[in-house]
Amino acid sequence: MTADVVVIGGGPVGLATALYAVRSGLTPVVLEPRAGSIDKACGEGLMPGGLQALAGLGVDPVGHDLRGIRYLARGRVAEADFTTGPGRGIRRTTLHDALAAAVASAGIEVLPFGAAEVTQDDHLVTVHTDGPSGNGPDLTAPWAVAADGLHSPTRRALGLDRDHADGRSTQARPLRRYGLRQHYGIRPWGDHVEVHWGTHGEAYVTPVGDDLVGVAVLSKQRSPLSESLAEFPELRERLDGAPVVTSVRGAGPLRQRTTHRVAGRVLLAGDASGYVDALTGEGISLGLAHARAAVAAVVAEDPQSYEQSWRAATRRYTLLTHALLHVTRPAWTRRLLVPAAATLPPVFRGAVNELARPAR
Repeated sequence: MTADVVVIGGGPVGLATALYAVRSGLTPVVLEPRAGSIDKACGEGLMPGGLQALAGLGVDPVGHDLRGIRYLARGRVAEADFTTGPGRGIRRTTLHDALAAAVASAGIEVLPFGAAEVTQDDHLVTVHTDGPSGNGPDLTAPWAVAADGLHSPTRRALGLDRDHADGRSTQARPLRRYGLRQHYGIRPWGDHVEVHWGTHGEAYVTPVGDDLVGVAVLSKQRSPLSESLAEFPELRERLDGAPVVTSVRGAGPLRQRTTHRVAGRVLLAGDASGYVDALTGEGISLGLAHARAAVAAVVAEDPQSYEQSWRAATRRYTLLTHALLHVTRPAWTRRLLVPAAATLPPVFRGAVNELARPAR
């Protein structure tokens, strides 16, 4: 089978890549072995820039409009509203379904196979596929974009995983943090994403429907969600008695580093291209920017230009996330963060809106 570009991974970033490809006059094929609506641990808050990017693709998933970000800790509150329009809390499955519908409407083929092996020469990429029943078809195209997630097999197979390339084991990585997420059947009590700061981690509260709230906890400690929530008594009191409507989903370790984002004619996008932390909640917005930039590089037949575009799109996210992680690593500085943000509202508002604007 042939195409102009093979997209490895049918999550939001992979589907967006296929949509950008079609809009650029290319014929993409998407590989995704998982059937139905794909769910994962995710904060589910889409920044205004990400929402605008989806609108540009003709995708408008239902959810709950978000007016800004609110930090809370020990009775102190810091709040910043978005200045470029609202964001939106969207169930991960709802986002996937909306993108999948757009892909189907565009006539893009999604094949139920995974990428077993990727080989290439100076002109073509061949993706050897597999599925539950054994080997699948071989797909040949001038280009491939791998958007196969946080623990991307393609990234590792191409030797682009920095920690493995350096001979460092996963156990040696610093700042190992993990995420857990669950939904509660309760009416949202605000139109901001709430970030509750604790000693070991943060709890993110995102309204995603009229009677549905998502709660995600990011922490360096690998504890059950019920134990993790004990660190946030005000939030736990809010959720007391609310029905739990989804099972707990987890992700991590969150930090994934890459040596490069391009190997020959294969480009990495989204979490597969490297990930610092979910601390700033910009993952989907950033992934959409990667998808757009990867397709632009393919159209220009200049894959190395994607390295520069990727760095430009990722720079502010990386700088702000690294800074926050570094500053809040000691317990005493974590305690000072929210009071400092409340004391300096212009600074907090500026940081929030720097992340909220569209990635370029």
